[in-house]
Amino acid sequence: MITQSESKMPHYGGQALIEGVLMRGKRFVVAAFRQPDGQILTEHERLTGIYATRLTKLPLLRGLVVLWDSLSLGMKYLTKSANIQAGEEDEKIEGPALILTLAFSIGMAILLFFVLPTFITEMISRAITMTSLAANLVEGLIRLIILIGYIWAIGRSKEISRVFAYHGAEHKTINAYENSVEITVSNVKAYPLAHPRCGTSFLLTLVIFSILVFSLLGPLSFWLKILSRILFVPVIAMFAYEIIRFMGDHLDNPIIRIITSPNLLLQNLTTREPDEKMIEVAITSFEKLLKLEEQPE
Repeated sequence: MITQSESKMPHYGGQALIEGVLMRGKRFVVAAFRQPDGQILTEHERLTGIYATRLTKLPLLRGLVVLWDSLSLGMKYLTKSANIQAGEEDEKIEGPALILTLAFSIGMAILLFFVLPTFITEMISRAITMTSLAANLVEGLIRLIILIGYIWAIGRSKEISRVFAYHGAEHKTINAYENSVEITVSNVKAYPLAHPRCGTSFLLTLVIFSILVFSLLGPLSFWLKILSRILFVPVIAMFAYEIIRFMGDHLDNPIIRIITSPNLLLQNLTTREPDEKMIEVAITSFEKLLKLEEQPE
């Protein structure tokens, strides 16, 4: 069993998969899957390339590395988890196919969450006169509504609801570890579903911070607005990551706890209460990750 007694907590993170959980450390990533026959399969790999460079330690730039990490590794293992459930473990998305898939996914996300709100706001502003600040506030509100609506809509699916339950299992496991308790199913089960460094918190912070950034740009023509929304996505993402990281490290401050409360509240949409078998999968993934991370360089 595992306990954590060190004063400085490592920033472990994870992601829900289809009937599985991905856990990521500084040097390794581990995925555990519940196979159709009920057995748990684990796979792992060492983080190399960009993940092993100094970029992972540089403020702001590390946010882009983490974002790429979440997208590329997440897509890779999400595909693997789907194939396992379909009995097609040998099918992979790697190399050019992975890059094209990610490029398409990122492009669609930018269109939905950044370009579409700008377009809708432009249509509203042509009917109702608004100041630049008011238009940016309306755009931010529309962006937030689209984000919440999208998460709520996909969560209505039975399959995605199970993924959200594995998301809850991942959070509970990391919460238990960060509270220095023995990592067992019964102990993990008692911990909350929300976690301050969750990707859901990142998305909400991204939306809120975008309002400030786009307001500072001042009045722009419609096409310059569209271009700025696309070009500033990486910049906003870098700052949003640093904000989430900072707040996650200072939750003992009551003001920080108040600021993070909307982030934690939004996670009610992206997590579900997991059953014990789901928690077992999350623990299996996390236990193996810790063993690998504790190995000498």
